Amino acid sequence: MFSRRSTRQTLIGLLTAALLLTACNVGATPAPTLDVNAMSTALVGTTVAQLAVQFTQTALAVPTNTVAPTQAQASVPTLALPTLNTSGVASPTVDAAALPTFSFVNTPVAGATQAPVLPTSAAQATAVVDPCHNSAFEGDITIPDGEVQKAGTDVQKIWAIRNTGTCTWDDGYSLVKFAGSPEIGNGIFNFVKSSDFVASGQGINIGIWLDVPCAVGKYEGHWKMRDDQGNYFGTTLSVYITVAEKCP
Repeated sequence: MFSRRSTRQTLIGLLTAALLLTACNVGATPAPTLDVNAMSTALVGTTVAQLAVQFTQTALAVPTNTVAPTQAQASVPTLALPTLNTSGVASPTVDAAALPTFSFVNTPVAGATQAPVLPTSAAQATAVVDPCHNSAFEGDITIPDGEVQKAGTDVQKIWAIRNTGTCTWDDGYSLVKFAGSPEIGNGIFNFVKSSDFVASGQGINIGIWLDVPCAVGKYEGHWKMRDDQGNYFGTTLSVYITVAEKCP
């Protein structure tokens, strides 16, 4: 009987003590809850602040290049040109007839050979270029270029040429001098006889008589073929002679 009452009293005492302990915690401030996100934000902010301080210190340590001041260009003064008053002033009239006339004469150099003077007409200046008229030089039969001739004599220069055109050289055709020294004469060869006619593709030895001057010097002459219309054509045939001693 005594033990059962004692056990019940013990239980009541433990329950009373538990209630007292619970009552003591009522109204107390609960323990703070840790916010993980807030801790991360605080940590990042602290790191950024430290880096900013380091960058600022580094920038202050680097020397700063100062840009040289730009020199201002001096202004160039503007010059105003004077204006001529031409009102009422007549322009001068130039009389073209009163202008001087200049003439130029080519003086040959002693010992030099002059270039051949071509015929003046347009038809003669250029050889006729057509299949009908053409010629080719094949060689010197007499008087090689520069050969010495006896003064005051007559000599015959003969060339070998060929008709390379399609037309026959017949009556009306001729070999005519067109340039050179006048002292040797203006010999001409006319095709008048049928025995002299040259058909296409045929060759001929054609000769010109020359007058050898009495004066010492070098002389030359140049000939071309001419058709029955007065047109020059073909290759140029030339002669060069030398007179070493004057006429007695």
